[in-house]
Amino acid sequence: MRSRSFYQWLMTQRKPEDADEVQEFANAAFYDTAFPKQSQDFDEISKYLEENGSYLMSMQIFDEAWHRFLASEEEL
Repeated sequence: MRSRSFYQWLMTQRKPEDADEVQEFANAAFYDTAFPKQSQDFDEISKYLEENGSYLMSMQIFDEAWHRFLASEEEL
């Protein structure tokens, strides 16, 4: 079981300036009040973003963020 949700991890990636695509995603997701904040499920979050993530320029950015999330969980 993962120790935190994807959203909790994503919020640690926020960066106000010189952000990469994942950090820009984190900045935008912060303002998305409907984001599934407790989810750890790839399919649930992916479906949500496909339907509601107009701020996400490409689903490849989510895929990269998910990869970083999984890698960070392995370090714990």
